[in-house]
Amino acid sequence: MLAMSAPAADKWVAAWTGASHGPYPSGNAVAQPDLAALLPGAVANDQSFRLIVRPGLWGSRARIRLSNVFGSQPVTLDGVFIGVHGMGGSLVPGTNRPVKFAGGKTGVTIAPGALVWSEAVDLPFVKKAASAEWMGRKLAVSFHVAGKSGPMTWHAKAMQTSYLSRPGGGSHGAEESADGFPFSTTSWYFLDAVELMAPAATQVVMGFGDSITDGTNSTLNGDDRWPDFLAQRLHAAFGARVTVVNAGIGGNQVVGPPTYDPAKPIGGGPSALERLERDVLTVSGVTTVVWLEGINDLGAAKASAEDVIEGFRRGVERLHAKGIRVVGATITSALNSTPAQGTAEVDAKRKAINEFIRHGGVFDGVADFDAATLDPQTGALRAEFRPGSSVGGPGDGLHPNRAGYQAMANSIDLKTLLPR
Repeated sequence: MLAMSAPAADKWVAAWTGASHGPYPSGNAVAQPDLAALLPGAVANDQSFRLIVRPGLWGSRARIRLSNVFGSQPVTLDGVFIGVHGMGGSLVPGTNRPVKFAGGKTGVTIAPGALVWSEAVDLPFVKKAASAEWMGRKLAVSFHVAGKSGPMTWHAKAMQTSYLSRPGGGSHGAEESADGFPFSTTSWYFLDAVELMAPAATQVVMGFGDSITDGTNSTLNGDDRWPDFLAQRLHAAFGARVTVVNAGIGGNQVVGPPTYDPAKPIGGGPSALERLERDVLTVSGVTTVVWLEGINDLGAAKASAEDVIEGFRRGVERLHAKGIRVVGATITSALNSTPAQGTAEVDAKRKAINEFIRHGGVFDGVADFDAATLDPQTGALRAEFRPGSSVGGPGDGLHPNRAGYQAMANSIDLKTLLPR
């Protein structure tokens, strides 16, 4: 059972995260339209974005975090609004609310390398945040890029359709209709967190890792990554007292690259250890992290199992120092998949790391995703978990599909996620 303390004041908790990994267009988007004509020179220019996100819980007050972490010049965002997503690029009438920043300003200029939180925004239409009517509803965060943005900090693999205007299209965030947002994207830009005010006892579970947490091979707009399926189980068991957020990044590694240079970006972004502070420790209310990662270190990066294990030790130590539980997830098989990850050598190192995760005594619990998805006859991903759910086809043998992600989430003992 989830331990509940005496009623206390509400607190900010992470309701959605979309970990930024580099400047557009570096990264690994899925089903992305060709945006060359809409973002010429890989920058936004006097145009509006309407980003669609699904919060893991609801509340009557919200705030957002905007990022220029990978920018090389200041970027000015104004005309910022938050409302309930309706259909396509439109909003539920009467829900769009202006977002303000320090001093009540309606816009903000974000320095290169910086993050900015908004002021709190009242959402008076959310009367009963824990009621079933809000489960699964999505938010739309809209904003206008004033002038030219320079390099855009983004999250490539949203697995969610969002909307944008044409260059020179002006500010449309205040509009409820979709008329100002005729074009689509499957990525998120500048926005990396949404927090909501929730009861003080609320628990936040974060999925942290690479593309298998980010949702490659799951259904576009289906919200069926393994953290999404886990959220369904937790909500069924505990209601709104527990929520799940996702900090996966396609291509991410535990320990590599040694340093990340936005001027020479790689698709997976900074290492897990480098981004731990920004993506986990500086968002609010995280109580448990489920960490699934390592296959990219072993593949193209050719790291040793010992290097990855030491990286896990260092990361868990930092999370434990902040009072965060860490559940280690075993690495799923990539045998006979891609040229980089599918070799017998990589599989041997993967098995060594999994033994450490299961028996090393470092983690507070284990999510045995390997056991949930492995074909013991072939040593590879089970055949029914291979075909692609996002764009069809046979899949790549590395990323589980929708059914595989469901099996992974169903394999987790929920008691390992919660404080005893």
